[in-house]
Amino acid sequence: MTILEIEVKFLLDDVPAIQDRIRQLGGVGKGPVFETNTRFENESHGLKKNRSLLRLRQDRKATLTFKSDANKPDGQFKINTEYEVVVNDFSTMKRILEALGYHQEQIYEKKRETILLHHTTLCLDSMPFGPFLEIEGGKKDIKDMARRLGLAWEDRILLNYVVIFERLKKECQLPFSDITFNNFERFPTDIRDYRFLLT
Repeated sequence: MTILEIEVKFLLDDVPAIQDRIRQLGGVGKGPVFETNTRFENESHGLKKNRSLLRLRQDRKATLTFKSDANKPDGQFKINTEYEVVVNDFSTMKRILEALGYHQEQIYEKKRETILLHHTTLCLDSMPFGPFLEIEGGKKDIKDMARRLGLAWEDRILLNYVVIFERLKKECQLPFSDITFNNFERFPTDIRDYRFLLT
Protein backbone atom coordinates (compact mmCIF):
# COMPACT_ATOMS: atom_id res chain seq x y z
CA MET A 1 0.00 0.00 0.00
CA THR A 2 1.27 3.50 -0.85
CA ILE A 3 0.55 6.40 1.44
CA LEU A 4 1.75 9.93 1.94
CA GLU A 5 3.08 10.03 5.48
CA ILE A 6 2.79 13.44 7.17
CA GLU A 7 4.19 13.79 10.67
CA VAL A 8 6.13 15.78 13.23
CA LYS A 9 8.06 14.75 16.35
CA PHE A 10 8.42 16.33 19.77
CA LEU A 11 11.11 15.60 22.32
CA LEU A 12 9.44 14.90 25.66
CA ASP A 13 10.64 16.13 29.03
CA ASP A 14 7.68 14.78 31.01
CA VAL A 15 6.34 11.53 29.53
CA PRO A 16 3.76 10.82 32.30
CA ALA A 17 2.25 14.29 31.82
CA ILE A 18 1.78 13.68 28.09
CA GLN A 19 0.33 10.21 28.79
CA ASP A 20 -2.14 11.76 31.24
CA ARG A 21 -3.15 14.43 28.72
CA ILE A 22 -3.70 11.81 26.02
CA ARG A 23 -5.94 9.83 28.38
CA GLN A 24 -7.87 12.99 29.26
CA LEU A 25 -8.55 13.47 25.55
CA GLY A 26 -9.87 9.90 25.30
CA GLY A 27 -6.81 8.13 23.95
CA VAL A 28 -6.13 4.61 25.16
CA GLY A 29 -3.07 2.64 24.17
CA LYS A 30 -2.54 -1.11 24.24
CA GLY A 31 0.87 -0.89 25.86
CA PRO A 32 4.30 -0.56 24.25
CA VAL A 33 5.75 -3.03 21.80
CA PHE A 34 9.47 -3.60 21.31
CA GLU A 35 10.68 -2.98 17.77
CA THR A 36 13.83 -4.19 16.11
CA ASN A 37 14.38 -2.35 12.85
CA THR A 38 16.97 -3.42 10.28
CA ARG A 39 17.97 -0.75 7.79
CA PHE A 40 19.31 -1.98 4.45
CA GLU A 41 21.61 -0.36 1.93
CA ASN A 42 23.13 -1.22 -1.45
CA GLU A 43 26.83 -1.28 -2.22
CA SER A 44 26.92 2.34 -3.40
CA HIS A 45 24.78 3.58 -0.48
CA GLY A 46 22.35 4.85 -3.07
CA LEU A 47 19.36 4.71 -0.75
CA LYS A 48 20.81 7.20 1.70
CA LYS A 49 22.13 9.40 -1.11
CA ASN A 50 18.60 9.54 -2.51
CA ARG A 51 17.11 10.25 0.94
CA SER A 52 15.35 6.89 0.96
CA LEU A 53 14.94 4.18 3.57
CA LEU A 54 14.51 0.43 3.17
CA ARG A 55 13.60 -1.15 6.49
CA LEU A 56 12.57 -4.56 7.80
CA ARG A 57 10.84 -4.30 11.18
CA GLN A 58 10.01 -6.99 13.72
CA ASP A 59 7.53 -6.33 16.52
CA ARG A 60 4.32 -8.32 16.85
CA LYS A 61 4.63 -8.86 13.10
CA ALA A 62 7.24 -8.40 10.40
CA THR A 63 6.90 -5.38 8.11
CA LEU A 64 8.88 -4.28 5.06
CA THR A 65 8.87 -0.53 4.44
CA PHE A 66 10.31 1.75 1.77
CA LYS A 67 10.25 5.50 2.37
CA SER A 68 11.39 8.38 0.22
CA ASP A 69 11.11 12.14 0.45
CA ALA A 70 7.88 13.33 -1.11
CA ASN A 71 8.33 15.85 -3.92
CA LYS A 72 6.48 18.40 -1.82
CA PRO A 73 8.96 20.44 0.23
CA ASP A 74 7.30 21.65 3.41
CA GLY A 75 9.05 23.43 6.27
CA GLN A 76 6.16 22.76 8.62
CA PHE A 77 5.92 18.96 8.37
CA LYS A 78 8.00 15.89 7.59
CA ILE A 79 6.44 14.32 4.48
CA ASN A 80 7.40 10.96 2.97
CA THR A 81 6.03 8.66 0.34
CA GLU A 82 5.73 5.27 2.00
CA TYR A 83 5.23 1.74 0.69
CA GLU A 84 4.63 -0.85 3.38
CA VAL A 85 3.69 -4.52 3.45
CA VAL A 86 3.39 -7.16 6.16
CA VAL A 87 5.53 -10.25 5.51
CA ASN A 88 5.05 -13.60 7.22
CA ASP A 89 8.72 -14.53 7.66
CA PHE A 90 11.32 -11.98 8.78
CA SER A 91 14.34 -14.22 8.15
CA THR A 92 13.26 -15.19 4.64
CA MET A 93 12.53 -11.59 3.71
CA LYS A 94 15.99 -10.62 4.97
CA ARG A 95 17.58 -13.30 2.79
CA ILE A 96 15.60 -12.10 -0.24
CA LEU A 97 16.85 -8.55 0.26
CA GLU A 98 20.43 -9.79 0.59
CA ALA A 99 20.05 -11.87 -2.56
CA LEU A 100 18.94 -8.70 -4.36
CA GLY A 101 22.19 -6.97 -3.40
CA TYR A 102 21.19 -5.18 -0.21
CA HIS A 103 23.08 -5.57 3.05
CA GLN A 104 22.24 -4.88 6.67
CA GLU A 105 23.50 -1.37 7.33
CA GLN A 106 22.14 -0.63 10.76
CA ILE A 107 19.88 -1.92 13.53
CA TYR A 108 17.79 0.45 15.59
CA GLU A 109 15.49 -0.39 18.46
CA LYS A 110 12.59 1.38 20.07
CA LYS A 111 9.72 0.83 22.46
CA ARG A 112 6.56 2.23 20.91
CA GLU A 113 2.99 2.69 22.05
CA THR A 114 0.54 3.65 19.30
CA ILE A 115 -2.69 5.51 20.03
CA LEU A 116 -5.37 6.59 17.57
CA LEU A 117 -6.94 9.88 18.66
CA HIS A 118 -8.97 12.58 16.88
CA HIS A 119 -7.92 11.69 13.30
CA THR A 120 -4.25 11.37 14.27
CA THR A 121 -1.90 8.53 15.13
CA LEU A 122 0.18 9.21 18.22
CA CYS A 123 3.36 7.20 18.75
CA LEU A 124 4.98 7.41 22.16
CA ASP A 125 8.53 6.33 21.38
CA SER A 126 11.18 5.40 23.89
CA MET A 127 14.40 5.52 21.90
CA PRO A 128 17.72 4.42 23.42
CA PHE A 129 18.73 8.11 23.46
CA GLY A 130 15.48 9.70 24.67
CA PRO A 131 11.67 9.90 24.65
CA PHE A 132 9.68 11.31 21.75
CA LEU A 133 6.11 11.73 20.57
CA GLU A 134 5.30 11.39 16.87
CA ILE A 135 2.02 12.83 15.59
CA GLU A 136 0.89 11.59 12.20
CA GLY A 137 -2.18 12.58 10.22
CA GLY A 138 -3.43 15.47 8.13
CA LYS A 139 -1.69 18.80 8.53
CA LYS A 140 -4.58 20.55 10.26
CA ASP A 141 -5.20 17.58 12.57
CA ILE A 142 -1.52 17.36 13.53
CA LYS A 143 -1.36 21.04 14.49
CA ASP A 144 -4.63 20.77 16.40
CA MET A 145 -3.40 17.72 18.32
CA ALA A 146 -0.12 19.41 19.23
CA ARG A 147 -2.13 22.35 20.59
CA ARG A 148 -4.46 20.06 22.57
CA LEU A 149 -1.46 18.33 24.11
CA GLY A 150 0.14 21.63 25.11
CA LEU A 151 3.13 21.18 22.82
CA ALA A 152 4.80 24.28 21.39
CA TRP A 153 4.65 24.10 17.59
CA GLU A 154 8.03 25.80 17.26
CA ASP A 155 9.57 22.83 19.12
CA ARG A 156 8.53 20.30 16.46
CA ILE A 157 11.24 18.10 14.95
CA LEU A 158 11.33 17.13 11.27
CA LEU A 159 14.34 14.80 11.44
CA ASN A 160 14.10 11.02 11.44
CA TYR A 161 15.66 8.95 14.23
CA VAL A 162 18.59 7.81 12.08
CA VAL A 163 19.63 11.41 11.35
CA ILE A 164 19.18 12.40 15.00
CA PHE A 165 21.45 9.53 16.01
CA GLU A 166 24.06 10.41 13.39
CA ARG A 167 24.27 13.95 14.78
CA LEU A 168 24.44 12.66 18.34
CA LYS A 169 27.09 10.11 17.42
CA LYS A 170 29.28 12.80 15.85
CA GLU A 171 28.80 15.26 18.70
CA CYS A 172 29.51 12.70 21.45
CA GLN A 173 31.97 10.54 19.46
CA LEU A 174 29.92 7.43 20.14
CA PRO A 175 31.87 4.31 19.06
CA PHE A 176 28.94 2.35 17.61
CA SER A 177 26.47 2.51 14.73
CA ASP A 178 23.55 0.37 15.92
CA ILE A 179 20.92 2.27 17.92
CA THR A 180 20.32 -0.36 20.59
CA PHE A 181 19.47 -0.08 24.26
CA ASN A 182 22.50 -2.20 25.09
CA ASN A 183 24.86 0.19 23.30
CA PHE A 184 23.42 3.20 25.10
CA GLU A 185 23.63 1.43 28.46
CA ARG A 186 27.38 1.16 27.90
CA PHE A 187 27.64 4.79 26.71
CA PRO A 188 24.76 6.68 28.40
CA THR A 189 23.76 9.65 26.26
CA ASP A 190 20.51 11.64 26.40
CA ILE A 191 19.45 13.79 23.45
CA ARG A 192 17.77 16.17 25.92
CA ASP A 193 21.27 17.37 26.79
CA TYR A 194 21.93 18.14 23.10
CA ARG A 195 18.73 19.83 21.91
CA PHE A 196 20.66 22.05 19.50
CA LEU A 197 21.19 18.94 17.33
CA LEU A 198 17.46 18.72 16.60
CA THR A 199 17.10 21.88 14.50
